[in-house]
Amino acid sequence: MITLLLAASVAHADTLRIGVEGNYPPFSQVAADGTLSGFDIEIAQALCEEMKVTCEMVQQEWDGMIPALNAKKFDIIVASMTITEKRKQVVDFSDPYYDVPSRFVAKEGAFTGYSPEDLKGKTIIVLRNSPRADYIAANYPDSETLLVDKETAVYLELAAGRGDIAFGSSVVSGESFLKQPEGKGFAQIGDAISLTQSTDGGVGIALRKGEDELKSKINTALAEVMQDGTYKTISFKYFDFDIMPKPVQP
Repeated sequence: MITLLLAASVAHADTLRIGVEGNYPPFSQVAADGTLSGFDIEIAQALCEEMKVTCEMVQQEWDGMIPALNAKKFDIIVASMTITEKRKQVVDFSDPYYDVPSRFVAKEGAFTGYSPEDLKGKTIIVLRNSPRADYIAANYPDSETLLVDKETAVYLELAAGRGDIAFGSSVVSGESFLKQPEGKGFAQIGDAISLTQSTDGGVGIALRKGEDELKSKINTALAEVMQDGTYKTISFKYFDFDIMPKPVQP
């Protein structure tokens, strides 16, 4: 088998250590017995199988993901990390492996629109250190912002009345909040919003800078699972629409 631990020893090991969050359903979550599951987890496992290495999942809090990667706590991050120019200054990314737009969520009937004027003086809840937080800061200067540490906390804070409106993943809000009992009386507001104008247009697998051989292996494996049907099989277990980005090439 092939080692994928360090750039200098890529040809000699058989385990790929993968940083995951475990608190971002349906992309990753942890069961009561500690078992990890979700779209990110299954994609990571599919890539390991394609590369003929063993996956070792390492759970990590979101804010510490990139520092832990660069400290060599794990080898790559598969945790729904959006590719941005700011992040590319400190890590490298694979080709995108999915792309999901963002949505505002609020109590039904509370807002008829979501323009900066509509939300002037209102408190918007959003995940800190994320492209969505950057988007809100740039486009809603007259709104208050409540920054939270986890995507799921965006909707918990909204349900608890600590903000007027939430801004987050259209998938997470739809699947993990609005379809649950705590989401009763809330709804997505307006159209889906793509942040691709301020990012590279998708979510990627992060790895340490300079590990070009590992990056090439990941991109090749990713292209293969997209082309052989594995990706769609995994995707449609969690979503009833296609989240695949433009096809990547090996």
